[in-house]
This record gives sequence, structure tokens and C-alpha cells, in this order.
Amino acid sequence: MHLQSTLRLAALATACLGCNTLAAQEHDPTSLDPVVVTATRTATTVDASLAAVEVIDREQIDASGAYSLPDLLRGRAGITIVNQGGPGKLSTLFLRGTESDHTLILLDGVRIGATTAGFAALQDIPLDQIERIEIVRGPRSSLYGADAIGGVIQIFTRRGSRQGVHGHARLAAGSHGLREASAGIDIRGARGGVGLDLAHQSTNGINACSGTYDPNTWIGAGCFIVPGTHLDRDGYRNNSVTLRADYAPNTQWQFDGRAFRATGHNDYDGDYTDNSDVLQQVVGGRVRWSPTTAVQVALTVGRNVDASDNYLGHAFVNSYRSTRSSASVQGDFTVARGQVLTAGFDWLRDTANVVDPWSPFAPTRGNRAVFVQYQGDFGSHDWQLSLREDNNDQFGSHVTGGIAWGHDFGSGWRITASHATAFKAPSFNELYYPGYSNPLLRPERSDSSELSLARSGDGWRVQANAYVTSVHDLIAWDATIFKPGNVDTARIRGLELTGELQRGDWTARGQIGWLDARNTSAGFAHGLRLARRPNQSARLDLDRTIGDWRVGITVIGESSRWDDVANTLRVGGYGTLDARVQWRFAPGWTLQGNVNNAFDKRYETSAWYNQPGRTFSLSLRWQPD
Repeated sequence: MHLQSTLRLAALATACLGCNTLAAQEHDPTSLDPVVVTATRTATTVDASLAAVEVIDREQIDASGAYSLPDLLRGRAGITIVNQGGPGKLSTLFLRGTESDHTLILLDGVRIGATTAGFAALQDIPLDQIERIEIVRGPRSSLYGADAIGGVIQIFTRRGSRQGVHGHARLAAGSHGLREASAGIDIRGARGGVGLDLAHQSTNGINACSGTYDPNTWIGAGCFIVPGTHLDRDGYRNNSVTLRADYAPNTQWQFDGRAFRATGHNDYDGDYTDNSDVLQQVVGGRVRWSPTTAVQVALTVGRNVDASDNYLGHAFVNSYRSTRSSASVQGDFTVARGQVLTAGFDWLRDTANVVDPWSPFAPTRGNRAVFVQYQGDFGSHDWQLSLREDNNDQFGSHVTGGIAWGHDFGSGWRITASHATAFKAPSFNELYYPGYSNPLLRPERSDSSELSLARSGDGWRVQANAYVTSVHDLIAWDATIFKPGNVDTARIRGLELTGELQRGDWTARGQIGWLDARNTSAGFAHGLRLARRPNQSARLDLDRTIGDWRVGITVIGESSRWDDVANTLRVGGYGTLDARVQWRFAPGWTLQGNVNNAFDKRYETSAWYNQPGRTFSLSLRWQPD
């Protein structure tokens, strides 16, 4: 499928999602307004949110046919996924043109991500463990602190809501030796419940690397391999478990706790290391006290462990282990009708332990923060004001703020405008890794402005977002000192058009984005595009239910991008089409078949790393109503 045709198809479908036709009067209203909590740290609906928010629920995950979290997120508005060779391989996420470590990732409210590399291993969080995902585009440092320059993505693991005993199970098999199995159970009474979910995924993988090392072109080309070696499949295996429990003795108190653990093994191409044992673990708990309907206080604690033991064959080479411990106290106070004041305190401690014969290091860094937010509803006008001060052991005080305004002016129309600042502290690798680091680095800073226009009606919604972001002290490799430095500034401008339509048996979701992300630093790279950001991207999900059957397609397109700072290494654009069919052959039982990349498009998202061609999968799911 040609990229131009893909982009035109998605743009046309997206533009039509908000059309108000006479046929809408023949159908019952359909809610497109789920409750979200990530954008404001309080519960609000998508339509009332003053931020650009997207929700992916369990039904969408089941229908998608995606084999991983990065695959599920691919092509969505503002999101670029760069994957190095298929399932389980390193996947980095660029949100609204910012860096891969400029997006804060939360798992059940707990901050996750490697303190060494600075970003989360999204490829190691299985889809079978996820209940829903909230994507908030735009800076949120004034509520969450560092890392939220591009936005926040919160992942919620499975949870039960109905009383009684309920279970679910799934089996799947597919191309390249794909094998998946998952099962879960929830036991819930009037005041609380417990639950358990287990999941397994394994695949023989593909030959991930399409390049070879060539010192005459670029040192680090390909996958750091000698020509003729590592021409094998690069497999992946993941086993995971989620435990949860909650209890509410009365209307004033609520207790809940969660634990997630995923272990995996990943094969890849390399001459220094070529396989890893990986671990992702998140443990968290919350106590909520609501003495009155106008007051709610919550204490939340959490801990994330991100670890990998790396080998060359069977020989141990090195290990990375990072830990993020966090705690938060937050109070929400309704001071008048439609007016909520939120105030709180956050504590975070990052540690790392790198065991390597040539480059061991074990740093620790703490951060304490206070924040306050005001949300006001004045009829057709809404306001959100937020302010936060972070006190970092290493970098001192940083103050960030945000202001947003929204206005409903009738017939389903809504306009919002916002401005916010954000910052990102350097990762431990950037500060301490021998031969690569620079302990004199300063935090990156940004300021962003956004204007949005939305319209919603009976079962449909369409929204356009225009934004501009300036990033200062951007950390990049400085050739004058042969280490990373605060040498860059960048200007990012973008436009997003999103829409959703539900009409009878049809469901359509469309997204298209335009991005101009450029280096504005003095020097040779001035005016050049930031690496790995396509200028255009689009996605269309179209599904129809016909009795016990459901059929659908997903079309994704991205334009070309540069893979290096100098804009000399081009990665071509691509378009793919996925098709799926579900058959509910008995109450609670569903058989689903998927064909991904149906036209067997050969493409890359990172230079020299193959992506899977045409793949097939078949799954059997049991989930009683």
C-alpha cells in the first residue's frame, strides 16, 4: 500500500467522523465520553478535559490484533514508535516530536522506566495484562514533575468490577512460532475483592538486522555485526503475573494494592552482547479517605524495578538494575460548586546499579515536590491552573506551571487553549556512563502552547489540536567534547486531527498528524529535522458488527524520516493494512483471526532493523458476559 494513498484514506475518514447525518437520528446515543484521571490527577470526562486525551479500552485491545504494546500505540496521533526488529525488541516512543525519554509512563499510578536509559521498556508489558490506557498529549510537569515534556501515558492493569466470581482465558498461535496463553480470575464481594492474571508470550522472531558494520560509512551502522554473521531469527519470551486486592470497610475508607511482574528473554544481533534476561516489576498501594463528599485525601506508594542481565552466548557480560521508589500524598477539596482545589506532596528516589567489567557505576538521586492545582467550572467557561516546585538532590529547585482555558459555545462546539512549562533531568547513563557521560549536564527545559477546537454530537466527536513547543538545553552528542552536552535547542510545531464515530453496527476511529520538529541550535545542524520523527502520520480503525461476527481493518501510514542528526541517513515512509475477523460462536466464546501487514510491506522504523512482513494469528477467547 502506497503511503500517499494511506494518508489520504485516513485523512478523509477522520474528516468525516464528525459529520452530523440524518441517519444519526435512527440510532440510540452512544457514549464517547469515558472518565479519565491522568490529565488532572482527578477524575474528569474526556469531553471536559482541557488536554488532548485518548483512551484505549480492553475492547479495542482485543479487537486490534496487536501483538505488543508498541504495536498497539503505533500510528496514533502524536506518537511515533521506533522498533528494532519486531516483538520484544527495543522500542522507543516519541510523543509530539519530543525525545524518547520525554514521555512519563505510569503503571497503575506508579512511575516506571529505567533510570539508566531514561525511558520505559514498553515492549515488556504484555497486552493481556492491560485493562485500559490513557494517553495525554502535551506537557504535564506542573502535575508530575520531570519527564513529562511530551506528555503522559498511563497503563492500567486488569481489574474486576462485578460482584461474584468471574474469569477469562485466551489462547493464540501465529506466524514465526507465536504462542500466547493467558488466564485470570476475579473474586469480588460487596466491599472488595481479589484478582489474579497470568500471561505467556513467545515467538521465534524474525531476522531483525538488515545491515552490517562498515567503517567506511558510519561507525555503528546496522546492528554492530560482522558481515555474514547473526543471520538468524531473534526470538522473544515473556511470562507475567498481576495480583490485586481492594477493600472498602465503609464509604469513607478504601484500600487497594497491586503487584505486576514480567520476566523475559530476548535474542538480538550484536558482537558485544546478543541476548538478555529482562525483568519489569511494579508494586503499589493506595489508601483513600473521604470524610465528606467535598474532601478526598489519598496516600499512594510504589516501587518499580527495571533490570536486564546481558550475555554473549552463554557468557555473562553485564547487568543493569534500576529502581524507582515513590510516594505521594494528595488532597482534593471541592471549595464551591464546580471548583476543585488539589494540593499534594511527591517523593521520588531513583537508584541504579550497573555491573560491568569496564564501566560499573551505582548512583542515587532523590526528589521532593509540592504541587497545587485549581479547576473551575463557570458555566460555559472552564479553567485549570497548576504550579509545582521540584527540589532535586542533584539539580536543585525547578518550578513549572500550566494554565488552560476552555469554552463551550453551543451546538457541541468547544475551544481550548493552554500554555505550560516542563523539564527533564539527565539520565544516569548521560551523567555517569564511562566514555559517554557528562556530569556537568543541566536539565532540559521546555515551554508549550496549544489551541484546540472540538465538536461532538450523538455518537461522534472530532477534534483538531495545533501546538508549538520549544525545548532548551536539549541533551545531544557534542562533537567538540566527545560526550553529551546541552548543545541543542529545538522548535516543534504540529497539528493533529482526530475523530470517532459510532453509528449502528459501525465504529470508526481516525487520526492524522503533521509534525515539523527542527534543530534550532547554532552550528551545522541548524534548521535540520530532528531524527526519527516523520512529518506525517495517520491511522484509521474501522470495524463493523454483523450478528455474531465482527470484521475490521487498521490502516497505518508514516512518511519518511531521518535517522541521524545530520539528516544524511533516510528511512523511507510506509503504509500497512491489518485485517481481522471475530466470530462469537457461543455465549462468552470468541474465535478471532488476524492478518497483519496484509500486503507484506517491507519497511523499517529505524535504519537497518527489519519489521515483520505479512503475519497471521488465530486466537480463542473465553470471557463470559
